[in-house]
Amino acid sequence: MSGPPSAAAVADGTPLRRRVTVRGVVQGVGFRPYVYTLATGLELSGHVTNTPEGVIAEVEGAPSAVARFCDRIAVQAPPLARVDSVHHDDVPVTGDAAFTILASRTGGRAGTLIPPDTATCADCLRELADPADRRHRHPFINCTHCGPRFTIVTGLPYDRSHTTMAGFPMCSDCAREYADPADRRFHAQPVACPACGPRLRLLVPRPGVSGPPEPVVGADPVAEARQLLAGGAILAVKGLGGYHLACDATNPEAVALLRRRKARGDKPFAVMARSLDDLWHLVRIGAEERSLLDGATRPIVLLRRRREVPVAGAPRPADSVAPGSPDLGVMLPYTPLHHLLFGLPGDPEGPPLLVMTSGNVSGEPIVTDDGEALERLARLADGWLTHDRPIHVPCDDSVVRVCDGALLPLRRARGYAPLPLTLPVPVRPALAVGGDLKNVLCLGEGRRAWLSAHIGDMDDLATQHAFERAVAQMESITPVRPELLAADRHPAYRSARWADRNASGRPVVRVQHHHAHVAAAMAEHGLDGSRPVIGVAFDGTGYGDDGAVWGGEILLADYDGFTRFGHLAYAPLPGGDAAVRRPYRMALAHLRAAGIDWSDELACVSACPPDERRVLERQLERDLNCVPTSSMGRLFDAVSSLVGVCHAAGYEAQAAMELEAAALEAPAGDPVAYAFALRPAGPTDSSPVLADPAAVLAAIVEDLRVGAGPAVVAARFHRAVAGLVHRVCALARERHAVETVALTGGVFANSLLSSACAAALGADGFTVLRHRLVPPGDGGLALGQLVVAARAEDRTRAND
Repeated sequence: MSGPPSAAAVADGTPLRRRVTVRGVVQGVGFRPYVYTLATGLELSGHVTNTPEGVIAEVEGAPSAVARFCDRIAVQAPPLARVDSVHHDDVPVTGDAAFTILASRTGGRAGTLIPPDTATCADCLRELADPADRRHRHPFINCTHCGPRFTIVTGLPYDRSHTTMAGFPMCSDCAREYADPADRRFHAQPVACPACGPRLRLLVPRPGVSGPPEPVVGADPVAEARQLLAGGAILAVKGLGGYHLACDATNPEAVALLRRRKARGDKPFAVMARSLDDLWHLVRIGAEERSLLDGATRPIVLLRRRREVPVAGAPRPADSVAPGSPDLGVMLPYTPLHHLLFGLPGDPEGPPLLVMTSGNVSGEPIVTDDGEALERLARLADGWLTHDRPIHVPCDDSVVRVCDGALLPLRRARGYAPLPLTLPVPVRPALAVGGDLKNVLCLGEGRRAWLSAHIGDMDDLATQHAFERAVAQMESITPVRPELLAADRHPAYRSARWADRNASGRPVVRVQHHHAHVAAAMAEHGLDGSRPVIGVAFDGTGYGDDGAVWGGEILLADYDGFTRFGHLAYAPLPGGDAAVRRPYRMALAHLRAAGIDWSDELACVSACPPDERRVLERQLERDLNCVPTSSMGRLFDAVSSLVGVCHAAGYEAQAAMELEAAALEAPAGDPVAYAFALRPAGPTDSSPVLADPAAVLAAIVEDLRVGAGPAVVAARFHRAVAGLVHRVCALARERHAVETVALTGGVFANSLLSSACAAALGADGFTVLRHRLVPPGDGGLALGQLVVAARAEDRTRAND
C-alpha cells in the first residue's frame, strides 16, 4: 500500500494510475456518480465499482489531477455518505480512454457499510407535490439521497438484486434515470414510479361478514385512509421498518380505544405532526431538537410539554396520549406515504396530529409481514393501509431527547442502525447478546462494533425469534464471524441461555450487568481503558455478584474489571416483579428497612389493600421471597408512591417518570435537599461505601406531615440523589485519584437527574461522561459486554 502521489511523481507529468478503495457508508448514497463526476471533471479515465469491501475506483491521468482526486474523494462526499477509510495503491497504466461505472462485484468479505433508512428529501417532496411531475403523489418516491436502505437489504453488495425491490422491474423511464450518472436517481436501488413500483392498498373488513379484510376499490387509498382517521378509526399503516397503528391524536375516544385494544396501560404514545407549526404551542423546541425533527434521521424526540394556557383553536393531543408524562414524544413525517396521509396542498384536511405507535400487541415485536399484520393486528385495527414492497429487516422508530444541548438516545433504531461505532480498543470477532429488556445485540471486530436495531423484551417467544433473525441478518451484512460470545451473568436471562445453546464450542464470557453499562459509556467516549473511571450505574434491575439485585452502584472500573466502591443500602424486594408493578410495596419495604411505621396517613400505606398489607408484613418479617436490592430505580418507585404520585405501574419506569414530572412542577428558589447517610459496609477502608436512604425517607415523611406537596418533595429527592452522586464520587477521587465519572444505567434517562449530577460534578472539576451514541439503559448493554468480554478472552489466551 502507498499513499497519495508523491511530489516527484506529480512534477514528472507521466500518466499515473491509482486504485482507491473507499470504505464506510458508500453504497446506496450516490457515491459512484459522485466519483464519476469528480473523475470526469478532472479529465481522468478509469472506472468505479461496488464490491463487498467498499467502493473501488481506478483513476488514470495527469499526476496532478490524480492527486486532486485523492484529496477530494473523502472531503466532498455526498451528504449521506460516511467515509471511514481511503486506501491508495499504485497499479499499471492501462491507457483507458474514458471513465466508466462498472457492474458491482460479488464475493469476498463484507467491508462496506449499509446505510440507514432516511427521510424523504426536499427534492423528492417537491416532485411529490408537483402535478406536472410523473411521480406526483407516488407513495414510494425516493432518490439517491433518501428513502429505504437498511430495511430492504437482503445481501451485499448493495444492488437492486439484493433488496426487496428485486421483484419490481424498472420501466424504461426509471431504467434511464437509474443508468444516468448525472441523474439524482443513478443506482438508487429503491427507484420506481407509478408505472413500475409497489402498489398501495387500503383493506377494510366487510360489515357483518367474517373473513379477511378486502381492498377498497375505485378510490384513492390514501384519501380514504385519511377520512377513516378523521372519523375516529384505528389504522395499521405499513412503514419502512414495520407497521404502525395510527389514530387521530386529538380524538380522545380514538386514543382511548387504541390504548384498550393494544393493552397499553398508561404508557405514553408518540405523536406524528404534520409540520413544526403544529408543535410550537405544545412543546418546547430548541435548535437541537428542531434539527433532529426535520433532519434526515427524524427520530421520535422527547420534548418538554408547555404548561401555558393552550393557544385558542390550535390542535392539541388528547390528555390520554401521554398521561402523567413531563414529555411528549413527537416526530415529523419521514416517508412519502406519511406526507400524503396528512395531505398535500388542496387536499381535504385530515387530523394534524396522529398517534403513531408500533404495530404490535404490547410486549411483542413490531409486525413486518403483511399476512401477520392481517392476523396479529386484526383485533387492533379497523383498516390496513399497506403495500407490496416487502420489509426484510424490522426496525422501530428511534427515540431520543436532548439533554444539556447534546443528544441522549433512548432507543437506537431507524435512522441510526446499522451504522457501526468506532471502538477505542481492538476486539476479536465477537457477538454480544445484550440483556433481556430492550434487547439489542452487538457484533464487533477490530475497531468496529455493529449494534442491531432495537429488538425488544425477551420474555416473549416472538421476540426471541426476532432476536435469532437479527443475529443472522447482522452477520450477513458485516464481516464479523464471531469467535466469542458475551452475555449477562444473570442465570435466568433468555439472551444468555441462547448464547450457551448456540456457542458451538466457542467461549461464552459472562459480564456483570453494571460493569457492562460503565464499559459502554467508556467505549462510546473513546477511552482506551488504561485508567479507571468512576462508574455511576443506576437502574432498576441487574444481577449482582453476591446474588442480590443490584442497581444503585458506584464502581471503579476499566475494561478489565471493576471494584464496587459504593452502593445503595440493601432493602428487601418483596415478591420480585410484584414490587415492580406495585410501587407501594417497594415503599412499604423501604419504610420498614428505615424503621418508619406504616402510618395510615401515608399515601403508600393507604394504597395497599389491608389484606395485602398483612401478608406483606408477614413476608417482610419472615424474609420470604424478599431478595435484597440496592436498586436506585426501585427507590425512585418507593418515593413516587410515598408522596402519592404513582402506586401502580403499568409500564417500565412509570413511577419514576411521573416523579420526575412532579419535580418539574416545584416552585423555583427552594434550596432544600435531603441527604443520604454514608457509612462503610464493613470494618476496613476498602469496604464499599453504603448510601443509606433512611434519613431521606424520614425527612420525606416529616415534610409530608407538615403539608409539603408532591412537587416540592420530588424536587428535594432529586437533589438528594444528585448530592449523593457528588459526595461518593468525591470520596472515590480522594482515595483513588480518579477524576472521570461515567453516568450510566436506565435511571439516567431522567434528564432532570442527569443534568443535576453533571452540573455538580462538573463544578467540582470532574470530567463527566454521558451517553451520546447508545442508550444509557439496556439498549446499550451489548456494547459494553463486547469490549469487556473481548479483553477477558485476550487475558485468558495470554495465560494459557
